[in-house]
Amino acid sequence: MSSAESATDLDQLVLPAIPPAHLLSGQVAALQVTDRLRRGTQIVGRFETSGLAGFKIAAQGRPLRVRMTLSVDEVSVTGWHTDATGPPSPLPRLVQIRSQGRLRQCVLLRGRKAHAQVAFDLAAEEIPDDGLICVEALDIMEGAGVCEDVRSAVAGRILPDGVAGLRLDKIVFEEPPPVDFDPDTLDGSRCELYSLISGGGLANLNRQGTRLLRSGMFVVNPVLRNTFGGTGRITLRLGTRAEPASVLPTTWRRMNSELRWLRHATKKIVRAAAPSVEQILSIRDGDAGPPDQRRQGNVTELELASLVRSPLLVLITPVPGVVPTLESGTSH
Repeated sequence: MSSAESATDLDQLVLPAIPPAHLLSGQVAALQVTDRLRRGTQIVGRFETSGLAGFKIAAQGRPLRVRMTLSVDEVSVTGWHTDATGPPSPLPRLVQIRSQGRLRQCVLLRGRKAHAQVAFDLAAEEIPDDGLICVEALDIMEGAGVCEDVRSAVAGRILPDGVAGLRLDKIVFEEPPPVDFDPDTLDGSRCELYSLISGGGLANLNRQGTRLLRSGMFVVNPVLRNTFGGTGRITLRLGTRAEPASVLPTTWRRMNSELRWLRHATKKIVRAAAPSVEQILSIRDGDAGPPDQRRQGNVTELELASLVRSPLLVLITPVPGVVPTLESGTSH
């Protein structure tokens, strides 16, 4: 019997994807391992719940940059894969993105048309000889390495089983560029597109301008080397906006919406409408100490050192009828 006749499907040689590799489907051979991820045809796949995807990549001893696009839609509910779905929840999702066993970034997704960008670098020594790169999406309440203070702070404020139905739309493996020529200042939406912050996801990836932070919190992620925020400090400018009457309960719309708008407008006139950061928590280590914030008129400037190891969760003091906003980020 020849060796060819004795071969089985398990013996088939799988060729790894060669960087730069843009993977847009779950039907590619490079997607070698899945755990609670349903493969897609026009997307890489959809998670049933917290799960994992493993890709075989020909890194050849080089570091790699990994970029991902995640999103939610009307199917992104618990039990979607068993047709035992419940009603959609207005609560946001807080999801850990891990790779090779380490927490890389966190994403906050709110609504049913939210897209999140994720980007992180893998050192050459983190990639095994077989080229298998594993990417996990875990609910913030699951797994090790997340401070219990963080879980206590978001309990009741985020959706349980936040990975349920999450789409992995695209994943890219490429060599990190030697230098990214980024601007010194990004508006709020660009901060989210660059994955520096995650404040609920972007419905339109081409949107520019102020970013509304309706969840009253946002994540600041570790920055990429040689990119915006990669050295020195980062200044985030936070503002506020009066909540439109249409999103308030009926009784509030009739009795208080105009009064609240006038109050907020008056505060802006006297330059006293700046928001207040309540607490900053390291996802890994907990309380990061008193926020380094200063008010300048209607804007609060939040100063942060460039992050390299753990995302930060920023909690904003709630004010009824007012939505906090991210105006811009500046890299020093």
